[in-house]
Amino acid sequence: MSQKASIRSTLPYRLRQTLKNFWGMALIFIIIMIILRALELYLVFQNHVLNLTPTDVISGSFLSDIAWSLYLLGIFFTLYVLFSLLSRTLAKVLLQIALTIVVIVQVALIFYFIKTLLPLGKDLFAYNWNDLILTVQASGQLNLISVFGGIVIFSLLLALFHFGTRFFHFSLQTYTIFSAILGIGVFSFITFDLAEEASSTEVEQNIKLNKSQFLAESSFDYWMYGGEYYFDFYLRSGKDDLIVKKEFTSDSYPFLHKAEYPDVLSPYFDSLDQAPDLVFIFLESFGKAYSGRDAYLGSFTPFLDSLEQHSLVWLNALSSTGRTFGLQPGVFGGLPFGAKGFLELYDEFPYHETLLSVLRDNGYEIRYFIGADKNFDHVGDFIDYQQPVQFVDEKLFDPKYPRAPSSGNFSWGYADKELFRNGLEKLPETVTQPQVRIFQTQTSHDPYIVPERPFYSEKLRTHLRDYLNLNPSEFDSYLAYEDIYMTVLYADDAVKEFINEYKKRPEFSNTIFIITGDHRLPEIPMSSRLDRFHVPLIIYSPLLERTDYFKGVTSHYEITPSILAFLEAQVGIQLPEQVTWQGQVLDTTRNFQSRIAMPLMRNKNQLMEYIHGELFLSDGQLFKVSDQLNIDPINSPDDLTQMIGEFEDFKNKNNYMIQTRKLLPPPNLASN
Repeated sequence: MSQKASIRSTLPYRLRQTLKNFWGMALIFIIIMIILRALELYLVFQNHVLNLTPTDVISGSFLSDIAWSLYLLGIFFTLYVLFSLLSRTLAKVLLQIALTIVVIVQVALIFYFIKTLLPLGKDLFAYNWNDLILTVQASGQLNLISVFGGIVIFSLLLALFHFGTRFFHFSLQTYTIFSAILGIGVFSFITFDLAEEASSTEVEQNIKLNKSQFLAESSFDYWMYGGEYYFDFYLRSGKDDLIVKKEFTSDSYPFLHKAEYPDVLSPYFDSLDQAPDLVFIFLESFGKAYSGRDAYLGSFTPFLDSLEQHSLVWLNALSSTGRTFGLQPGVFGGLPFGAKGFLELYDEFPYHETLLSVLRDNGYEIRYFIGADKNFDHVGDFIDYQQPVQFVDEKLFDPKYPRAPSSGNFSWGYADKELFRNGLEKLPETVTQPQVRIFQTQTSHDPYIVPERPFYSEKLRTHLRDYLNLNPSEFDSYLAYEDIYMTVLYADDAVKEFINEYKKRPEFSNTIFIITGDHRLPEIPMSSRLDRFHVPLIIYSPLLERTDYFKGVTSHYEITPSILAFLEAQVGIQLPEQVTWQGQVLDTTRNFQSRIAMPLMRNKNQLMEYIHGELFLSDGQLFKVSDQLNIDPINSPDDLTQMIGEFEDFKNKNNYMIQTRKLLPPPNLASN
């Protein structure tokens, strides 16, 4: 009897010790998460100029963190108790390690967010290992100091959690109450929806998010549902409210339709007597917010502003993606995204046509110039598929040109002025065939290190004072992003130098320049969910008979159909009878209207937006689009249902293309 009594008497003690170890570490964890949130809010508002105050987000932020912390601790508590049945020491060590890893991940995600104002989600899994390493190197964060610091922090956190098991002393009853509260917290997290209302801005919602929760949930969706495909799409003619009513022709190739696009550009050009050269200038991270007429941050591109006066300009133009990976497929083919962007289908591209391949078949020569590594994002695979006669990336630059300034001994390649200078030197002196020449810049990209820094530092201040007419008291909100704005000014100067040099070439008089940005950069806070896609779009040429500004909503998808229809009408190029362009044609109305329909991909793996007419669907919320691509939330269940249905229809066609690689019938099939 005495032995049984002894066993019974030790059970409360053992239970208390088990709970003491757990809650000693759990309370330290909660305190750390609260401190990290306070630090995050401080650094966000310290490093960014926002149209909100800490009081707008503080309650939602801490509620988000507490809810996620309790949910995590609930999972860890269950596992901890199970392991404690085997070994209390093992359970304690595993919990220490798990909580330490969660804290380190949270710290890393917070610093990523402070830099980009975007939470890291399942787009993390869209990049291959080499691209991830290059991106981290470019940020300057991968070095011996950061690695050593990480080891030190890991060790300190382990020690701190151990300290918690020694510092906190409560009764068994108190620990039991803590555990009951934890259970209620987990139940509440699972049961109640803490999502923000539709009126919250994207930046505000992103700040409130717990960053590790967002990554965990995004990762879960990616691993659990990323490989599921549904093919219940249906074919339908284009909507009457769109510019082009497309006639789809094949169940097996759901994007295939007759190539019947109107010529909207000829009224602005002199009649051509020969095929013109085309020069594309792709500007890295050029958003409409800081370039050209109606730039709400003020324009930092004085040369492009002057060029607009002699051009066709679309004020409400959209990119197809929020990152560079969609640039070439969007501009040259209006191609579907695949799972992670069309470029990621490089291992087995579906047979497809693009502006480049159609013009190649009509006698054009394709030349591509980029200052970075063509293999990043598989740009090289896509351009090589178009069979260029010349493809120059960083490996083929003349040795006399210096590489761009580096961060952490890593550079993306060559700065924009060197890109254009090297490209002009490598162009043939004489050609017998019409040309497509593409120049893709990269200086205005993280880590935003501008050449000639002292010069551009002074130029930025002069620009703020003399060009934007700001008082010195207004400078601070811009100088908070000094590095970024300097690279934009630099890129504008590079384009100016390039255009001026090109004017000296004999082919200039027969050249059409198409200038656009790939996306808006995220580091300067965005005004809306659509702002990231709002880019400049300019067509400049000495062949223009008249110039104009247009407010009709258009996109990268409309460039290829419009140019091909123009060249067919002007010089009689031969076009395929059926195409897969997702776009319409460039809208040349002077008043605001939206007659396009297209999906928009924020980041790789984040297909969350769809626009049709003046309706914009974003992450399940519906908005009304107005001039300057402003958006306002609306409550219209019928419109929401229609938009979700259209978006799902695109996704199903897209998924079918991924699985079958059926986009466009190859010539041998098309002829059968």
